[in-house]
Amino acid sequence: MKKKHLLFVFALSFLTISAQKAPYVIYNAKGKKVSYKKMLKTLEDKDMVLFGELHNNPIAHWLQYELTADLHSKRQLILGAEMIEADNQDELNDYLSGKIDYKALDSTARLWNNHKTDYAPLVDFARDSSLVFVASNVPRRYASMVYRGGFEALDSLPAQEKEWIAPLPIAYDPELPGYKNILEMMGDHGSPTLVMAQAIKDATMAHFILQNYKEGSLFLHYNGAYHSNDYEGILWYLQLQRPDLDYGTISTVTQENVHKLEEENENLADFIICVDQNMTTTY
Repeated sequence: MKKKHLLFVFALSFLTISAQKAPYVIYNAKGKKVSYKKMLKTLEDKDMVLFGELHNNPIAHWLQYELTADLHSKRQLILGAEMIEADNQDELNDYLSGKIDYKALDSTARLWNNHKTDYAPLVDFARDSSLVFVASNVPRRYASMVYRGGFEALDSLPAQEKEWIAPLPIAYDPELPGYKNILEMMGDHGSPTLVMAQAIKDATMAHFILQNYKEGSLFLHYNGAYHSNDYEGILWYLQLQRPDLDYGTISTVTQENVHKLEEENENLADFIICVDQNMTTTY
């Protein structure tokens, strides 16, 4: 009777756990469910990891922090993010070194509106752990210049300002599926220079990632998923210059049913975080 009782309790516990709603599930590129532990084990041996997020997704932001902390316990990390622009690196460094407080950083750097809730924990982790945190994105005014006049609009920039973008001329392949998809999504509002504006962001982020990478370290970069989905975007530029490095990618998607990865979301990255589309957003 005792053995039967234990089996009943185990079965009831299993059914209770199974009945719980899961806010997210992690998949590999082929659409097979994997554990967080498996993802961590795979990524800890990489040279660089691109964590593609949905900017307002709390699960992605939470996992960014958890992955950062867990990787830091195993590897020497360098952090970087799309969400801070290259010409604000000095202000960011002052904050990391304790020269200025958050209020001063917020008033001197162009922080995103959701920085305090979604990215400040990552920056503070870098500060508290004495890690480098790279402001990798192109200043938005230069992306706007490219959108209005193409890459050649950057040629007239002073030498000092060119230090905040990828070296000119910019390598560019308009036939990449991700870039072609931008034009399709934008319809009549799309233009070749719109795609170039995306490319200058990808190229610049890759440039500053490589500029700050140290052999033997793991560079963990946070960016919008579209900047690294399908192994393109930032990764295309990284591999163009350093094909010898070992890269890992993560993407974030939302679905009505998280228990089976939709075909369109397969092969977006090495690991796909599939979040319930009813999950509340941070803005």
